[in-house]
Amino acid sequence: MLRPMTPTLLLRLALAALLGGLIGLEREYRAKEAGLRTHFLVALGSCLFMIVSQYGFDLGAVLATLPPGSDGSVRVDVSRVASQIVSGIGFIGAGMIVLQKRFVVGLTSAAGIWTTAAIGVAVGGGLYAIAGAATALALAGLEVFRLVDRRVGTAKHEMRVVFRAPDDAAAEAATAALVAAGASLAAYSATPVEGGGVRRSLRIDTSAPLARPGPVLKLLCGVPGIVPETVE
Repeated sequence: MLRPMTPTLLLRLALAALLGGLIGLEREYRAKEAGLRTHFLVALGSCLFMIVSQYGFDLGAVLATLPPGSDGSVRVDVSRVASQIVSGIGFIGAGMIVLQKRFVVGLTSAAGIWTTAAIGVAVGGGLYAIAGAATALALAGLEVFRLVDRRVGTAKHEMRVVFRAPDDAAAEAATAALVAAGASLAAYSATPVEGGGVRRSLRIDTSAPLARPGPVLKLLCGVPGIVPETVE
């Protein structure tokens, strides 16, 4: 039974990896905790588990072990492996949710991993249209709702800001200006720049009026000596 279906099963693995990779690309672009490789492997592994659940067991060998006089019926529950994927993927998701300086980060990445696993299971079960639609909806939810939230300006938005400063004092002044404008500092790091100066990378939570990169860039450019590099 397995040999004639091998091309189809290989197609399912490739499609699951592709769909998971699409979500991973979006996460990678946003510099999130789980990126392309993580989503790629989660979708691929979930699909493989589903295929093994459906086709990986030799029912002929099972029937041969039945005692004499048996009616020959064998109960097969292909949903058992899928249910374990649903619970098991929670361990990966829980590892992404962390508390950084009073802010909980990683919730969206954890939910994305959970959804990617479901997409892999759907492809493994042959539900191609459903898996494709779920991928499209997931990408739309990540991007469209992000834009809607930014325009409304009431919710907190996570933003990554990288800039160069001539010295630590200027870097502190730029950071203080962001905080004074309403940004909440979640995490930051600093590295020296060859030739002098410092490069500071910030992760901030912002709301209006700093809900878009433009106002943040304008604020940074107003601090003497600051050269913005990345605002997203």
